[in-house]
Amino acid sequence: MTNIVPLGAELLHEGTSGEERPTRDQIRGLEQQLGHAFRDASLPVRALTHSSWANEQDRDDNYERLEFLGDAVLGLVTSQWLFLRYPDRSEGRLAKLKSYLVSAPVLADYARAVELGPMLRLGVGEERSGGRDKRSILADAVEALFGAVYLDGGFDAARSLIEHVLERGLEARGRIAPADSKTHLQELLQGEGRGLPTYRLVETSGPDHSKTFRVECILDGEVLGSAAGRSKKSAEQQAAAQALLRLETETE
Repeated sequence: MTNIVPLGAELLHEGTSGEERPTRDQIRGLEQQLGHAFRDASLPVRALTHSSWANEQDRDDNYERLEFLGDAVLGLVTSQWLFLRYPDRSEGRLAKLKSYLVSAPVLADYARAVELGPMLRLGVGEERSGGRDKRSILADAVEALFGAVYLDGGFDAARSLIEHVLERGLEARGRIAPADSKTHLQELLQGEGRGLPTYRLVETSGPDHSKTFRVECILDGEVLGSAAGRSKKSAEQQAAAQALLRLETETE
């Protein structure tokens, strides 16, 4: 039979060894970052527990159920926040911006900012494969924390935290690009009944083994974005990201 132990009981540890993470001090620091002090000490620990660790310890408790809940709360808060913030923006633009704000790159960037990686409970294999900095794991853990805060403090507490993350995501749009900016840009323009962008290679520099490519993203003869990359594909994605940022900024 699976051994289910309340994870919060293990917060008695004050040490910093990998076997005892997350420590009491780590949880306290996380609470300060989140702006929420947990009444139920088991919730933040569970939100930081990956299934690989739980499986190795023969336990059922991991962050997956909290992630499921947090994802739903994130979607509602983000939709309401965008609806109120941009009263003149079309449904299509709101949907695209929401897609970016709730994306793994944005959530993982926040996780790295609050140093979530070192607190995670990971199985041996996941630890060895660099799980503490995997975008998918970090993003999932952030959603689990949203769910944990919602259960512990209610909707207003979760909304306060999520809106902080959303504001941060907006400010970072020039730095955090969608996973596929070219597709996002194409869908946005199609939704508005506009033409498709084209990409023009304008410069190639550097030695053969380490070339840099500069590409422009063009729509109706106008350059919407320009970026350089180690490959034409990478440069096109970055140029598309710049074009997305420009289009969003023009409507604010």
